[in-house]
This record gives sequence, structure tokens and C-alpha cells, in this order.
Amino acid sequence: MQWMTRRGVQWLSAGADDPEMCRARWADDPRQPYALATGRLFDVVVVNLRLGTEVFEQMERREMALGPVAVDRAAQQAGFFLPTNSRSRFERCLARETSTSPPYRYMEHGSFIVVPGPMPLATDRHQWLRAPIRRPETSPLRTACLAVMLAATAELIARADHYNEQYPSAAAMWAEENEETVDHAR
Repeated sequence: MQWMTRRGVQWLSAGADDPEMCRARWADDPRQPYALATGRLFDVVVVNLRLGTEVFEQMERREMALGPVAVDRAAQQAGFFLPTNSRSRFERCLARETSTSPPYRYMEHGSFIVVPGPMPLATDRHQWLRAPIRRPETSPLRTACLAVMLAATAELIARADHYNEQYPSAAAMWAEENEETVDHAR
């Protein structure tokens, strides 16, 4: 969980219908979430929280290009902020990586997202995994990195879930391994 800087607040609040009112509400209560229109300063890719958390961790670990990331714990969703008008690039990159893309919702013009306040607490519904600290770079690399890691991480999670179905316990895996060893010895 992170907090926004003043420059991050300035950038994000500029996406509000009334930026001054947004900043005033956050000055009164920095934990207060706020609904912002997407497509003005940023687009957002929304995925389920399990996938989003893993994508975030993988991208951080590999020091990949990454913008702000917000989570809604009650809705079990994570939102990755991208430069505006990135939809076609995102979908092209994702299609190159996988024939079966993971479920996601691309939010652009005409959509709204509830963003965490500048200083959410660990128990708040809306939190930042990566808070805006300044105006993010509008690099197409951020869009490509998210698409690639989204596809890779969805595949990893699917394989891990399938493994748990095939081997519900370590004992079951060990028993199958020993059975194969005995069969080969005969």
C-alpha cells in the first residue's frame, strides 16, 4: 500500500469534473475515495484481484514499466492505469501473447473508476498498490508490458490451479511418482 505525493494528487485530480473540489475533499479527508472519469488523463484495465496482485508483483520484481495500480478489496478487483487511447495497442499485444485472453475490462471514455484517496489505510476498501507520485510517462512500453505480463500470469495461475486438481496433496504426487518408478523397474 502506498500514498500519493502532492504531484500525484495534482495529476490525478485533474481528471475530475471539478479538480478543485476533488483536491478539497482529499484535503479534508485523505482517505476518501473519489470517482474519476477514465479516458481524460488515463485508461484503466480492470482484472480480478488475484490475477491483478500477481501481475503487479511480477512486474515490480522484473522492474517492468508500470503506472499506478489501485485495488478495490470489496469488489476483488485491481485496476492498472494506462495512457489514454491505448486500447488497440493493449489488445494487439495481448492477442500476440495468447489466443485465450484472461477476463478483463478496458475502461476508457464514458467510464468512471473509483480511486483511493491519497492516504488510504490498510483496512480501507480502496487502496493503492502503486500510487501516482507524478504524471506517469505516456510510454507505449507500459501498455505492452501489462499485456505481456497479464497473459503470462494468467497462464501461470491456470497451470497452478490445474496442478492442484491433478495432485490434491504432496502425498498423491509422491504416490504417483513411486508407482511410475516401480513400473519402470519391472
